[in-house]
Amino acid sequence: MSANVKSLFIGAGMLIVGLVLWLTTEGVETPVVTLTKVGLVLAILGAAELVITGGWMLFGSKDKEKDQVEGN
Repeated sequence: MSANVKSLFIGAGMLIVGLVLWLTTEGVETPVVTLTKVGLVLAILGAAELVITGGWMLFGSKDKEKDQVEGN
C-alpha cells in the first residue's frame, strides 16, 4: 500500500472520528477542552488531509514531471 493511500485512510478516519465526537459529545465536560471542539478540529484536519493527499495523487509533484522530461 502506498503512502498516499495510507494518508487517505488516515484522513478519512480522522474525519469520521471528528464528526462522531462533534455530533455526539454536546453535554460532556472535561477539565481542559470540550470534546465537541476536539471533534471539530479532528474533522477539519481529516478533511484537509484528504484534500491535500487527493491533490498530490491527482496532480503529482513538479519534480516528478521534471524527472520525466529529463528522462530519469
